[in-house]
Amino acid sequence: MGGNTYNWDFVSVFLNWKLLSLGLVNTIKLAVVCLIFGLLLGLFVGAARYSKKRVLNWPATVFVEVFRNTPALVQIMWFFFALPILLPFDIDSFTAAFLGLMMNTVAFSAEIFRGGIQSISPGQWEAGKALGMTYVQQMKRVILPQAIKRMIPAFTNRGVELTKMTSLASVIAYAELIHQAKTISTINFNPIETYTIVAVVYFILIYPITLLVRRFEKQAHE
Repeated sequence: MGGNTYNWDFVSVFLNWKLLSLGLVNTIKLAVVCLIFGLLLGLFVGAARYSKKRVLNWPATVFVEVFRNTPALVQIMWFFFALPILLPFDIDSFTAAFLGLMMNTVAFSAEIFRGGIQSISPGQWEAGKALGMTYVQQMKRVILPQAIKRMIPAFTNRGVELTKMTSLASVIAYAELIHQAKTISTINFNPIETYTIVAVVYFILIYPITLLVRRFEKQAHE
């Protein structure tokens, strides 16, 4: 008795390399833009979370808790489907994916910043205050230069997670890697081969970053 034999078809995947290349470029573009804005805004939100002023602490806390405790997929879909109902203009798939993933990154990076700032001993704050520095000057000249070194592994790890999370943008038809893979597998009826190649591409893209994270963590413990 012979079973059905599967006809492997990797050739059609490679013949559609332009689609995959576009998807890879869009994946990297979305990840990089979200990470840059996420870290920049996360710094301010994290500083507000650390502040003892309730007018700063409470809004920052609400923001962080909302975006940390709701799925990124829901956030992306909310910006794509719900926000245009509330605002008088349309939002394309890239903008919705950017807003969802960027806000999610802001929330998580804010907690990394807050944790890094808290790890600096109170004596550093007192030394800055003794030199007549303002709160902002203390942050800029004393606290952040020390804290950021400790936060690099966490931020690099966040970059890895964010790169993988860009695949969620496929649900709103943003032409990242997974969306392009769906297109190819639908046309050629070869999901096994297509998603195998995509998995390899993700691995090649992300594994070097993972090694970098391990290197930073090793240096931090030396």
